[in-house]
Amino acid sequence: MFAPAAFAETDPDQIAAVIGRARLGLLVTHGPGGLIATHLPFVFDRQRNVLVGHVARANPQQAASGDGEALAVFTGADGYVSPDFYPSKAEHGRQVPTWNYEAAHVHGRLSWFDDRARLLDLLERLTDLHEAGRPTPWRVSDAPADYLERLLSGIVGVELAITRVEAQRKLSQNKPLNDRLGVIAGLAASEDPRDRMTAELMQEREA
Repeated sequence: MFAPAAFAETDPDQIAAVIGRARLGLLVTHGPGGLIATHLPFVFDRQRNVLVGHVARANPQQAASGDGEALAVFTGADGYVSPDFYPSKAEHGRQVPTWNYEAAHVHGRLSWFDDRARLLDLLERLTDLHEAGRPTPWRVSDAPADYLERLLSGIVGVELAITRVEAQRKLSQNKPLNDRLGVIAGLAASEDPRDRMTAELMQEREA
């Protein structure tokens, strides 16, 4: 990842937050036929410094990639920044469109597992993570036992042992305060929830 110093993020808590807001990751590996990518949700186990998820057993990524090096990509909030958002545009016109966003590239080494207990634990952790906050959270144990067994037999777990993380939060840090506030106002007025989330993250930096 190319991350200019103004935008590079190294704070572990902020990086974890980026991964959490992204929710869905992109696992990229390389096999004999070239690059392979799968979209999947991960559990980020900060204590063990690993990402854990699962793919369909029929997915060819496991056989093609083995226990090789891999990259998990997470994209968080993002928003288009119009030059009209900058008050300074009215003064000198020297502004161009850009994009504010946050992203994390997590590098590591893969291992795969099909142990039933580990898979069940993973499903429970993923479910609890994404059902949190719902009025009546669904639990894995709510599914009929025979149905759950069939589902477990159809997936393979994947763990990425993290070796390096590159993260970026490009939130107009390189602009003067008035222009940053203009971007916040412009994005906050958007009908797109991704723009409004970007505005909220920018506002948090200003607090």
